[in-house]
Amino acid sequence: MSYLKNKKKYHIAILILFLFLILFMFCAVALGTVHIDVTDVIKITLNKIKFLDIDISNIKKSNIFIVLNVRLPRIIISALCGGILALVGVAYQAIFKNPMAEPYIMGSSSGAAFGATLGIVLGINKNIMGLGIISLLAFAGALITTILVYSLAKKGNRISTTSILLSGIVMSSLLSSIVSLIMIFNHEELGKIIGWTMGSFNGASWTQIVVVVIPAIIGSFVLISLAKELNALSVGEESAQCLGVNVETVKKIVLVVASLLAACAVSVSGIIGFVGLIVPHLLRLIFGSDHRVLMPISFVGGAMFLLICDTLARNILRGVEIPVGIITSIFGGPFFLYLLRKSKNSI
Repeated sequence: MSYLKNKKKYHIAILILFLFLILFMFCAVALGTVHIDVTDVIKITLNKIKFLDIDISNIKKSNIFIVLNVRLPRIIISALCGGILALVGVAYQAIFKNPMAEPYIMGSSSGAAFGATLGIVLGINKNIMGLGIISLLAFAGALITTILVYSLAKKGNRISTTSILLSGIVMSSLLSSIVSLIMIFNHEELGKIIGWTMGSFNGASWTQIVVVVIPAIIGSFVLISLAKELNALSVGEESAQCLGVNVETVKKIVLVVASLLAACAVSVSGIIGFVGLIVPHLLRLIFGSDHRVLMPISFVGGAMFLLICDTLARNILRGVEIPVGIITSIFGGPFFLYLLRKSKNSI
């Protein structure tokens, strides 16, 4: 479908999906070991908007505490991370012209795992301004690894996507081996390291939201504003240059911004796979490949997908929380194989 001819329909679809996301968020906050009525969740949330003057005096104080300090931060951070991972997946797939490209292609996941593992085995559990040092080390690990991969792939003023792929694979393998080696010599911390690498939003806080939301807004705006250029790049670099696109500049901006976004997400969530693969592919089959539609709708779709997976992770088993990365893999693996088989002629 032509974007220009169906622009209004696309905007309505994005708006409807966003409204469903808000509804899912309220429902997700209500679900948990302590069930809280959805209307109470809405009242408690709207009560924080001063001019609305919503009365919550008849709601238990314990429920208000759970909503505002435990579940709402977790729901918001899971939706933000889901949106980021899906958007970064779309951007990388366009830049690398590879449908298998995913948010951790620059080695950020292995770098984050290395940073977090160091923090865990060194027993650094302190917080700086409400943010855990382990998260900071994970972000630093992801960022440094991304810079190394970028530097290794850069030749003069050009960036080879093939070199980036190879550098990312080498760095990921190297850091994963080092993490495995650390785990062998630190059996007592094995559970914590495995738990982090499987992804979890347990312990999410408003501080984490503040840290993630600002780069998420700025980075998402930058990537979505380059949708036309990514459309041209999807066809080929020579064709994009003929259309007036500064290919190298666009590639640099997208790689840097997308990598920073992925590093932000992985530092607070751990390693969560398949969001950046499955969501863009599913929505591409429904809405087409025009990045002016695919990018914003993938952000909302990714937020919904990870929010649903995290809600399942903390509610499927009574008293036991499953790492959310396991849930995304259970859904993502078979579904991705189904999509791959169904659309193999078009990929």
